[in-house]
Amino acid sequence: MPKHILAHAQGLVYTLLHLMPSPYQQETLQALLELFLEATGQSLPAHSKVKSASAISRFLNQYQWPTRQVIRAVRQAAIERLLKVRMPGRQPYLQVILDLTTLEKTGKFKAMPGLIRVYHGKRGLHLVVMYLVVGKWRIPWNFRVYRGKDTPSPAQLGLQLLRRLPHSLKERFQILVLADTAFGSIEFLEGTKHLEYSTIVGVRKDRKQQAGGPISQLSHRGQQARLVGLSFPVWVSWFWLKRENGKRELRYVLSTKPLKGSTITRWGRRRWQIEGWFKTAKHRFSLDRFAQGTLTGVYRWLVLSMIAYLLAHWAYLTTARSRLPEWGQAARLAMELWFPHLLVMTLIADVEQLRPRMQQLGLDLHLSWCKI
Repeated sequence: MPKHILAHAQGLVYTLLHLMPSPYQQETLQALLELFLEATGQSLPAHSKVKSASAISRFLNQYQWPTRQVIRAVRQAAIERLLKVRMPGRQPYLQVILDLTTLEKTGKFKAMPGLIRVYHGKRGLHLVVMYLVVGKWRIPWNFRVYRGKDTPSPAQLGLQLLRRLPHSLKERFQILVLADTAFGSIEFLEGTKHLEYSTIVGVRKDRKQQAGGPISQLSHRGQQARLVGLSFPVWVSWFWLKRENGKRELRYVLSTKPLKGSTITRWGRRRWQIEGWFKTAKHRFSLDRFAQGTLTGVYRWLVLSMIAYLLAHWAYLTTARSRLPEWGQAARLAMELWFPHLLVMTLIADVEQLRPRMQQLGLDLHLSWCKI
């Protein structure tokens, strides 16, 4: 498997570069991916060692390059890999996880009227993200911006994303939708039922049953219930979730498919995988560090940050390790595999920056190119 991943990712990088209209834009794309793959979570155009901040800004905000074709190329590469995944069972599950995250921002964003807003006490850009999981594979697939009151809700945006899931994935896998309480609306559950997707979502403990009383009165996990306003039965379970402050919270989850209580609980816990990706994307791959002057620039920043994460993830998979990835090492490996010349260029930049200090110490270092 590692060799196949390596060749596949190399092909994707080749495709992305050749989608750029000019060699200069190819260089800028690589410089921006290198910036994300530093995996510090603090990447800004001004931090690039191989391109100026203004060059990166023009690439994101002004230059005409096919953003949609870049996205299609990445998705096609991801689909090809997912379809080759071998899992036990006649038709394995594809976990489709939906959640809302906030990219917190301060200051004024005049180019983004109405998009930077306060929601649940957090000011920033609010994204509904679709995240795919099969075995060891993790793919941030798509996202929509939640624009606030009197616009489509997170649940409605989630349904939009689900309706655009590729047919080839629906044929290959059983689709299992996992989401939190914000996606437990009647409209969302009816919508996933219409799409014939099994769904496990969080549910408030005071959600009313048609027979009267909240679901918290149910006596055993996996018990069938009929909720007010819902035309079909669901099966309910619950579990204790340990929070970062050490406290535990009782969480209820429902399934639109008849499953044992222990199975519903197990799948319900897996929704939290996307929270780990949110932290990685922000703290390692600078997803929330955009400061562009146009909507196009912000959109491209988000897309390229997710591509950088995907390349790092694929680099990690080439190692065939079973433990959780160390993202700094995975990102470094991605650079070594697919952008080795940029590592050399950044090394040269570091040497030039330190040259005055080296000369003060009586040291000098001469670098020259040689043909091999």
